[in-house]
Amino acid sequence: MAPASAAGSIDGGLYSWVTELAQHAPAALDSAVRLWSDYGLALFAVFMLLSWWRSRSADPGRTAMALCAPLVVVAAYAVNDVVKSAFHEQRPCRTLHVVTVEACPALGDWSFPSNHAAVAAAAATAIWLTGRRLGAVAVPAALLMAASRVWVGAHYPHDVLVGLLTGALIAWPLTVAARRCAPAVVRMRDSRLRPLVAAP
Repeated sequence: MAPASAAGSIDGGLYSWVTELAQHAPAALDSAVRLWSDYGLALFAVFMLLSWWRSRSADPGRTAMALCAPLVVVAAYAVNDVVKSAFHEQRPCRTLHVVTVEACPALGDWSFPSNHAAVAAAAATAIWLTGRRLGAVAVPAALLMAASRVWVGAHYPHDVLVGLLTGALIAWPLTVAARRCAPAVVRMRDSRLRPLVAAP
């Protein structure tokens, strides 16, 4: 378990600077960042759907990677949550004297590492490995998700950085390994499930 003082000493000053900057930002900007922070993960689900749709006209390995992307994201979330449970780091909005854009999460809702950042990074990594064009949009979106969590006051910068790394490091090998499911995709393309894995 990381003491609050130890966590804050890493980048508490940077966190305080960001949250103070958010307090002086236009209300419209804060509202937009808050909406993205709260609901932006839904966009990554849309990205994964688009990735799957595009992959139907690609080689079976790429299609397999796209189909496995949601499972990869779930795996990354699970690993990140285990790490979070092991460290029990309090939210910075509870340990530092700051005013935040968003209400501070309840006690026991641990801060390190950020689940939002891990999920976004895992999805972006899987999408990027499946198709560079869509990945070029998903990767910056993941970085913006991580930044938004600091802006609204929910996380220290190191929380989101480690979350991004965890999500990417879990997603990369799992997505690459998903190519081994290509034979299953080939069989599906010769079955009634063909519309799911092959373009008309």
